[in-house]
Amino acid sequence: MTVPPATKVPAADQTLRILSLLARSRGPMAASMIATQLELPRSTVYHLLTTLQQHGFVMHLPEEKRYGLGIAAVELSSAYERQEPLSRLGRPLIAQLVDRLGESCHLAVPHGRDVLYVVEERAPGARRLITDVDVRLPMQLTASGRAILAALPKAQVCALFPDREAFVHRHEDPEGAEHIDRYSKLRSVLDDTLTRGYALERGSVTAGLASIGVPVLDHRGWPVAAIAVTFAEDGIDPDQFAGMAQDVRTTAQTLSTRIHGRARA
Repeated sequence: MTVPPATKVPAADQTLRILSLLARSRGPMAASMIATQLELPRSTVYHLLTTLQQHGFVMHLPEEKRYGLGIAAVELSSAYERQEPLSRLGRPLIAQLVDRLGESCHLAVPHGRDVLYVVEERAPGARRLITDVDVRLPMQLTASGRAILAALPKAQVCALFPDREAFVHRHEDPEGAEHIDRYSKLRSVLDDTLTRGYALERGSVTAGLASIGVPVLDHRGWPVAAIAVTFAEDGIDPDQFAGMAQDVRTTAQTLSTRIHGRARA
């Protein structure tokens, strides 16, 4: 079926633009401001807002003379989560990545100061990992978490890790692993991640294992997940890390595109 361009269905296009603007806004907006920002006639905006209000996608705040998202819009967000789009879209991509690299790979999403693993694909004969679907690990320890944190604004990272109590560790760090117990150390690791172009974790989760991670970005460039590959540290020459990272990055960019995100430059 051929999908008509937005210009052929202007009411639908204008309605979606209004909802997108309200979703990006810090709070409810006046109809006149919506009309100005979208360059739409005020009469059109008022008509569409009234229809959206009738269906629960927009709520009117009469005292403030502003409009905000309604409960139906929130229900759409909940439905999106229930349908597990990231794991459904990511699982075949992760399986293909495992086939190409011959190593175990996973997809994780941020969950507070942790990462939550939503897809885990083991390579045949690979060493057993502690990561698995629904397992949570401290974000600063993992390549997935570091990839996500490096893609966040510095102020957001600082808010997540305001003091030493925010840095939870699973156990005593394995010999040679980075011990990140304060923001300055975390910032150094994240700066190295940005310079390198990918996150690298060596023995911080499991002694002898290393991981490479790359973020998955949404349409705003915000990290909504990360893809990582885990391998025996003594089995891969460090000169191969960049090549592996490029393969992981290509997979992350494909997933970003599939969720209507944008590829990381």
